[in-house]
Amino acid sequence: MSQQDHTATYEVRIRGLFRRRHVVCGPDGELGVVRLRRNRWGMVAGGSYRPTEGEVLLFRRDPGILRSQFSLWTEGREWLGASLRWSFAAREISISTGGRPFRVVPMPGLRRGWRLVAPKTGEVARIHAPLFRRRITIEVGRRLDFELLLFAYFLAAQIMRESVWPGPQPEGSPSALAATGRS
Repeated sequence: MSQQDHTATYEVRIRGLFRRRHVVCGPDGELGVVRLRRNRWGMVAGGSYRPTEGEVLLFRRDPGILRSQFSLWTEGREWLGASLRWSFAAREISISTGGRPFRVVPMPGLRRGWRLVAPKTGEVARIHAPLFRRRITIEVGRRLDFELLLFAYFLAAQIMRESVWPGPQPEGSPSALAATGRS
């Protein structure tokens, strides 16, 4: 995704050491705060997004032993989506929203960050995280529900360190097409 390909860019500033707040900012200023809630063993048990105005979103861990098994709810108890990471070794997270599925996969090459990918149309958004900064950039390539973007960010923020190892090639690249036998 080149500089001209984005429809929106958001910046997330991480504040705090033990009780981190992820302040989401848009072109017009602060939009809201994402907070991760941990249990007594340090595992993420859920979280929330509190906008400056609008409805609060809740991230809840679903019962199960698999990682990144969360669901997204509004404060009025409306289900918006769920995520699942199918194995302990795989770095891909599947997101279902009832309409169409998405995947959160690592950036290709030696870059720290994640991509939100739709199955047929490819990359929808990128979450860039410089190695030693407490600032994350989210670039949206196409029209996307802001709630889904926040859900992808919530999932990616938990496992940001895992994205340093090279990720898969983008679906439309010549090397990825050659590996699958398509042209």
